[in-house]
Amino acid sequence: MASNQHETGHRHSAAELCEAGKNLYATALRTGRLSRAEAVEAPCLLDLVLLRPDPDDPQWLRPVPPSLALNQLMHPIEREIQERRQLAMSIAGTFEPFMNLTAQDLSARHAITVLEGLVHINTALDRATVECAEELLTVQPGSGRRPDTLEHALRRAEPLLQNGVKMRTLYQHTARHHPSTLAYVERVNPYGVEVRTLEEIIDRLIIIDRKVAFVPARSDRQVALELRHEGLVRYLVGVFEQFWLHATPWEEQRSYAPGMDGITSVQRSIAKLLVEGHVDDSIARRLGMNVRTCRAHIAKLNATLGSGSRAQLGYLIAQSGILDDAG
Repeated sequence: MASNQHETGHRHSAAELCEAGKNLYATALRTGRLSRAEAVEAPCLLDLVLLRPDPDDPQWLRPVPPSLALNQLMHPIEREIQERRQLAMSIAGTFEPFMNLTAQDLSARHAITVLEGLVHINTALDRATVECAEELLTVQPGSGRRPDTLEHALRRAEPLLQNGVKMRTLYQHTARHHPSTLAYVERVNPYGVEVRTLEEIIDRLIIIDRKVAFVPARSDRQVALELRHEGLVRYLVGVFEQFWLHATPWEEQRSYAPGMDGITSVQRSIAKLLVEGHVDDSIARRLGMNVRTCRAHIAKLNATLGSGSRAQLGYLIAQSGILDDAG
């Protein structure tokens, strides 16, 4: 509420009476009038219409009875309150048809949430993870995550593991040689976390209590989808279980030594993808290694099979029978 300020330095809220005004109004009520000269000291008396001109003498002012003054001041406020109540009722009436939507309809509209930016993705992931009560399933492709990323994942998972949440994680075989991943698995191993690896797995996937799942929506990982649709989450759980069934437990040592033909298991996997027509970048991404390492393995394949070109290498792989041995 605005304040009043007069040349005399009189300053306070427009709905208030200063001490001088209170005293003068009380005097006017007792005596029946107040001189204009005295009223100058408290202009708030006129602002609140607590004094009116004396019809018999313009030099004097007469007090307005308190009950009448209060009614005059309260009337516009009560009218405004009534108008706002009517406005509130009108707004409620506008939205009433939408309130009849079932919970199922509303949940369906929010079954898929697009998360843009790492901050929003991590915030949503942290919020959902904190609510995890039974099971956490994760798929982590690539040769291994950065140490700071793994440390953040550990801080997120440890409270859950301490509360008895079961956790299963799928990595690619290449993660077995990643120092940070090795350290992470060693730290979560006492909690009974199960870890397995595969040559090839799907993109990153996190499933919480089989109720909500997170998947990347763009290759640069700057956009993700938060899925709460029961059917979608159930399907992703099925995909995870299929990969888990064919994965190698972390405790089982994999042999990367060359076979009788001098070709390692990793090189056999690369050879298979080469025959299928994949380029170096695609092969490296699918097997969770960098392109330089992938090309080094291809060079060894060239040397072992005596190939002089990419086209000849594909032919020699098909003729050598190494893929039949792998099968």
